[in-house]
Amino acid sequence: MASLFGHALTAYALGKSFSKEITSSKFWILGITCAILPDADVISFAFGIPYESFWGHRGFSHSLVFALLLGIFITMLFYNKKLISKTGVLLILYFTLCTASHGILDAMTSGGLGIAFFSPFDNTRYFFPWRPIQVSPIGASKFFSIWGIKVLLSELIWIGIPSSIYILATRYVKKRNNQSIKEKE
Repeated sequence: MASLFGHALTAYALGKSFSKEITSSKFWILGITCAILPDADVISFAFGIPYESFWGHRGFSHSLVFALLLGIFITMLFYNKKLISKTGVLLILYFTLCTASHGILDAMTSGGLGIAFFSPFDNTRYFFPWRPIQVSPIGASKFFSIWGIKVLLSELIWIGIPSSIYILATRYVKKRNNQSIKEKE
């Protein structure tokens, strides 16, 4: 898996697509939570659930169906009054993308058994053919080691740089759109 830092940064970068009218502390916290939440499935190890199981690590909680269901649930729970509006659809999209980004990043890591993207319809685990991100250790104590440093450096290159480029590109597009609107007035 990618680390919590890589998942959180991805949610932050995706959130920069939205206007300041939509973004708030709640928006950022929920987006980052959605990006990290699929890894709550590591608790399955404590219950003896096999890694490759439907409920195992990188199983259903990393699927696209789970991402959509969580996106809808979070929007219903925290933005109920905006649910049936353009803003509600955008919020569902954002929270769904944040959650789905977790599996996408994990499918680019160097370890594990793959991601059950199409669960519950197909529990086959997949990786992308290109896997440049170092897999993160499970557990905080292992993260503070040479392995953890390698993960952070890997994520700096493969998540940090693309996220920064996306954030800068989004800022540029927003600035140009605002200038265009002002010129028309």
